[in-house]
Amino acid sequence: MEHSELKKVNTQKDTTLWGGAPQYDYIHYDNCTSYGIPSEDGGTGDDTHYQEKALNHIQLYGQYTEQLPSLSQKEAAELLNKKSPDPLEQRGHAELKEESYSKYHACTKSIKKYVMKKLGEDWIFLILLGLVMALVSWGVDYTSAKSLQAYKWMYKEMQPSIPMQFLAWVTYPLILILFAALFCQFVSPQAVGSGIPELKTIMRGVVLKEYLTPKAFVAKVVSLTAGLGSGIPVGKEGPFVHIASICAAVLSKFLSIFCGVYEQPYYYTDVLTVGCAVGVGCCFGTPLGGVLFSIEVTSTYFAVRNYWRGFFAATFSAFAFRVFAVWNKDAITITALFRTNFRMDFPFDLQELPAFAVIGICSGFLGAFFVYFNRQVVLFVRQHATLSRFLTKYRLVYPGVITFVIASVTFPPGFGQFMAGELMPREAISSLFDNFTWVKHTEDPQLLGRSAVWIHPKVSVFVIIILFFLMKFWMSVIATTMPIPCGGFMPVFVLGAAFGRLIGEIMAWIFPDGILFDGFVYKILPGGYAVIGAAALTGAVSHTVSTAVICFELTGQIAHILPMMVAVILANMVAQSLQPSLYDSIIQVKKLPYLPDLGWNQISKYNIFVEDIMVCDVKFISSNCKYRDLKDLFQNTTVKTFPLVDSPDSMILMGSVERTELQALLHRHLSPERRLHLAREMPQKLIERSYDGHQWKHESFAFVDEDVDEEEEGKGKTEFPQQPALTPDYAEGPNGPVTPHKLMAEAPTPPQSPTGRCWQLRRLMEQLLCLSPSPQRKSTEQDSAEVEDPMKPEEIEVWEQEELEKRVCFSSCRIDPSPFQLVERTSLHKTHTLFSLLGLTHAYVTSMGKLKGVIALEELQKAIEGSTSTGVQLRPPLASFRDATQTSSNKEHTNWSTKLWNKDNSDTVPGKSAADSGPENSVGPSSPFSQESSLPR
Repeated sequence: MEHSELKKVNTQKDTTLWGGAPQYDYIHYDNCTSYGIPSEDGGTGDDTHYQEKALNHIQLYGQYTEQLPSLSQKEAAELLNKKSPDPLEQRGHAELKEESYSKYHACTKSIKKYVMKKLGEDWIFLILLGLVMALVSWGVDYTSAKSLQAYKWMYKEMQPSIPMQFLAWVTYPLILILFAALFCQFVSPQAVGSGIPELKTIMRGVVLKEYLTPKAFVAKVVSLTAGLGSGIPVGKEGPFVHIASICAAVLSKFLSIFCGVYEQPYYYTDVLTVGCAVGVGCCFGTPLGGVLFSIEVTSTYFAVRNYWRGFFAATFSAFAFRVFAVWNKDAITITALFRTNFRMDFPFDLQELPAFAVIGICSGFLGAFFVYFNRQVVLFVRQHATLSRFLTKYRLVYPGVITFVIASVTFPPGFGQFMAGELMPREAISSLFDNFTWVKHTEDPQLLGRSAVWIHPKVSVFVIIILFFLMKFWMSVIATTMPIPCGGFMPVFVLGAAFGRLIGEIMAWIFPDGILFDGFVYKILPGGYAVIGAAALTGAVSHTVSTAVICFELTGQIAHILPMMVAVILANMVAQSLQPSLYDSIIQVKKLPYLPDLGWNQISKYNIFVEDIMVCDVKFISSNCKYRDLKDLFQNTTVKTFPLVDSPDSMILMGSVERTELQALLHRHLSPERRLHLAREMPQKLIERSYDGHQWKHESFAFVDEDVDEEEEGKGKTEFPQQPALTPDYAEGPNGPVTPHKLMAEAPTPPQSPTGRCWQLRRLMEQLLCLSPSPQRKSTEQDSAEVEDPMKPEEIEVWEQEELEKRVCFSSCRIDPSPFQLVERTSLHKTHTLFSLLGLTHAYVTSMGKLKGVIALEELQKAIEGSTSTGVQLRPPLASFRDATQTSSNKEHTNWSTKLWNKDNSDTVPGKSAADSGPENSVGPSSPFSQESSLPR
């Protein structure tokens, strides 16, 4: 290829840049070869070869040495001679492979997405919950039954030595009860007791510490199994409501990996509602009564959307529970737990209704006395400081003494022979429900089978039943106060069955041939009276009507539905007029935050308004406050939520902030890590910001805005987040998996990658199993702690004081933009309805958007229980007889309330602030009648 003469190009630059630094000569691109190297003469090509020159401009790594047409022909010939595969065919194979590869991944991705979606649906959660709880219930029953068999075998093997029999009879339950108490104390003290009172307060919005954690689940199951296997009169139903709720909470947290709806707080409440229903349903295999009982006990207002969920899960759980019993050959087929065979044609006569009504009325009085006796036992121990300190220091003394006394009294060769002491609770229920009339078989007790223990040659049947009822009454009251997982439903159920059996045997003794009516003779069925008595007494103690349905399912017969409903309703009327339910009584004794029920016939609840009972002195934070204000607020208050206002002058309510969020904000602002980070970055920032390319900027250190620099640097870092997390990773809360109610804004959760899901699953398992942090994380923390601090303590103090004077930046803090608000003229009835329906713990009182005060559970409780402007006490229905049973402390409170809310008193608000609410307590205020606000602590 011919080239024209090339011209030498030497361009010299006179101007200098960057302080007169020497510059380099450069050659224009046109004077370079195709490899970017200058040509030998540095000249340009001839114009006649412009096409070749233009072609060189677009080449990077070489140039053609032949003309394009000839080159293409030569290449084609070489391809034909080599018989190489067709390029189009190769391209088709590649496209086909890529297409099949893409379809495979798309199919896999769609299947994975479908499976993830299905795993997060309701029915998967409900089936898993029902199956797990059925397995746990069957396991507890199986283990406790084997334990009771070993108990009786050990007792019989000691014959004929009475001292050895007594030693075995007392030692065996003593070991199991002490083990249950120790296990609960060391694993989870929250597992002690029934669990229904705590669930009732949790579902009303109160946060209780570690009541819904896996540790509480393990402690509850193991200790409950030991307690039931000891033969001591403790119940199973209450603890199983707690166990099922824990299981539901943990399962919902696990399934939140597949479906984010389980992280929503209101759905979390629905999950707990279903758990309560499953707990009762799988306990005795009673799904219908379980759902209704859980609604009556734990809910003030029930969401109908949870109705089918509760029945679905409870039915599946009860079915699986009975299937496990059939599989283990404990039952021949799926049937009722305490099967009865009452005649169906004429189970009772109309003339027997007065006797059933007597059972209901007497059960009401007995149920109220049971609740009163139980509360007085607990208060007696607590009011005596010396005894309380002794039992606190030696925790095993109380359950040990109670177990020893109960086992000694029920010893069969001793006093137990006069009260059927050798019968375990389930054996007692089965014998009390049988069809035999015991007064007719006193001479030949062998025909009664297991019920022969109720017949004594020297003592009447009536005396034995009465002794059994009286002894079991105080035993059940005291046993339910032991620090082990125990419920009151089953012991009260046994007491009710014994009382009903007593009335039935009396009726059979009065009418030995039956009741003659219209030419027909109706035989008396004492077993039917026992069933009615069991339903009536349990209904009186728990203030529920669904116990009748539970009895129908337990016995498998519905023959006595009418007299049973009459007895249960009468028992509830009497019991509600005398005492609160057993669960409400425990709430009051434990001083848990609760909301009493309103009466439905008092006009006063419509004449009392929020402005009469609210707390006006509210501690708040403003949008322009300083970090020092936050520090002072933490030192002077203990409330958990602070209202956020626009300014102290306008008092426009903008939202609310949790105390933990503000504490974390202050901690991050004054943390050593941030101080060291700023110390390292500050010299570099001064250099970068002091020169703009032309001249120096003389700026001092004092005028550098560290907050702005921190915001600029934090955009790409996770150490200093600048935006609130819209979808945060929720950690284990005081009640298990608890999520914040509201965030700054809601955003759809982005799809997670498999790696992200694996990491989330690993983190979830670490939280559920309470694993320690990884060694890498620990080493990182140690390395950060080992960094030497160049500042002296005096300099650190000066730096912290300067930082405290800066305005608070709320950008990295979760703010609830819509806290619940009430106006000043909201009536007490409407306020109580809203608190009960939404599970509120507090609400802010505003007027035209301005914050005026706050009302919490305690203010509402005082208004309902008598602290009204007129002195009228609002009580539950049929509670007109409760004044005689009020303690002296309640009387003093009523007198104080009347003085406090007297119209002559100009101060209509308690003297203490809502923020100054006393010491921090995870279960509520120290006294239900304190003057301090019950704002969550």
